Amino acid sequence: MLLRVSVVPVFLIFILMKRISIRDLAKKAGVSTSTVSFILNGKAEKMRISKELTAKVKDISKKMGYVPNQVAVSLRTGQSKQIGLIVESISGHFFGLLARIIETEAEKYGYRIIYCSTENKAQQGLDILKMLSQQQVDGYMITPAKGMEEEIRRLAERKKPVVLIDGFFEGDTIPYVIVDNYKGVEMGMKHLFAKGYKDIGFVTVDLDLVQIAERKAAFTDALKNNKIRKIGERILTVSYHSPAENIMQQIKDFITGRPKMDAIFFSTNYLGVLGVEIIAKMGLALPGDLAMICFDDQDVFRLFGPGITVIKQPVDEIARKAIDLLLHQLEKKKSPGRLQQVKLQPVLVERGST
Repeated sequence: MLLRVSVVPVFLIFILMKRISIRDLAKKAGVSTSTVSFILNGKAEKMRISKELTAKVKDISKKMGYVPNQVAVSLRTGQSKQIGLIVESISGHFFGLLARIIETEAEKYGYRIIYCSTENKAQQGLDILKMLSQQQVDGYMITPAKGMEEEIRRLAERKKPVVLIDGFFEGDTIPYVIVDNYKGVEMGMKHLFAKGYKDIGFVTVDLDLVQIAERKAAFTDALKNNKIRKIGERILTVSYHSPAENIMQQIKDFITGRPKMDAIFFSTNYLGVLGVEIIAKMGLALPGDLAMICFDDQDVFRLFGPGITVIKQPVDEIARKAIDLLLHQLEKKKSPGRLQQVKLQPVLVERGST
């Protein structure tokens, strides 16, 4: 197949390639270039520019297809106005929602988000950090995978703005925002015991992460406090990298191998989703045959009858606290006594599965 090529006059090529500048936007809006610059760099409120004018300039910018020259911006301001966000999985419900909120909040201050995932692979995480460094991002928001510790510490030592999300390094002073994982599972276990469930199973994953360890520790302590023995037999640990079909088979074997088990606790929502699927395929009724609870919410848990009881993480608050901590570093503010390491409380959402 032949492609027809048209000859375009040279002067027209230059017109088509002409980059829209701040001066063009200012002329169209009838304001100064500095006003446009303040608005596009998220400083409208600080400079007391009206919301109406801010909206007008942003609308003109969008319609004219204005794209900032990042190299010029970086040379002029010493900032790229880009933030690197590294999470466990782009496809995860929790991280997807988290990223959307962070992106919205960052945009208010003129920052763009570069969104990457490690899939809990250390080398992949290290490669991403190298790529983001080459992109000259202004700051990093990271859900750390095991093996990324030293490189992240080096970033902090070089005074690069860093905030950890959903994980932290014990003994370090690097800012972080996490949920109280131990408290969440403890809350869920108290709920199950109060409902009369005694033979409770726990399904978790083989990730060497502090949040996973805390959830397992809370489950173990809850059984010890209720004088329940043979704790190890009540815990199923699956491989993070196993195919879904394999994990579901392991869950099925775990349930059938413990016929007296009356409740099951999933330590992550992706395991909970697989649990819902295999429990349904087994023809078990929730909570008649088996009660179920999961750490972290998911859309399917609301929609699947009778609804799955969950320990819900405050995703909005996690995202806003994290971006606030990072912006505080980016703006080089110093606030003595300001809390840099934040632990938020989860919420028990009771639904029909318990």
